[in-house]
Amino acid sequence: MSFINYAAREINCKIVYYGPGLGGKTTNLQYIYSQTSTDQRGKMVSLTGETERTLFFDFLPLNIGEIRGFKTRFHLYTVPGQHFYDASRKLVLKGVDGLVFVADSQVERMEDNLESLKSLDANLREQGYDMHLLPFVFQYNKRDLPNPIPIKVLHEQLNTFNAPEIEATALKGVGVFDTLKEISKSILKALRS
Repeated sequence: MSFINYAAREINCKIVYYGPGLGGKTTNLQYIYSQTSTDQRGKMVSLTGETERTLFFDFLPLNIGEIRGFKTRFHLYTVPGQHFYDASRKLVLKGVDGLVFVADSQVERMEDNLESLKSLDANLREQGYDMHLLPFVFQYNKRDLPNPIPIKVLHEQLNTFNAPEIEATALKGVGVFDTLKEISKSILKALRS
């Protein structure tokens, strides 16, 4: 693998993992980071407040090719899940190229999923984005727990615009890279058009 030259021609894409608190956003990023070779990724940065945390790092997948002579570098971000950190969430959404909504599959978390999705929509609209037009993937996380919400119900309640959906157990890495591949593919398709 070659050395990544930051002065080289690169397209930088921002992917934001959004969803309710403790739904698995941080677990997704930590897993991706731990499984990505050091010459393909930058340093993971954690911006930690008194009770909130935002993680981000960038990486350059070497197997996706170039777009018009440009390499593609992805910057992955999480947002604080709790609704009282709305200002931080808005800041992280600035300049977003693609979104992963990490929904918690536990029955008792459905209301949190709906509230978080509503918050995402409002925060995006405030900045002039329409989540229905952005590259978007739903990740239904924690599928390994007893009695998860049926996929059909998650689809009907959350995914009203038929975005791609991935089942996951982020703690075990199941579905994590499938989600990343799906959102990356959607972003690249949007860039090419």
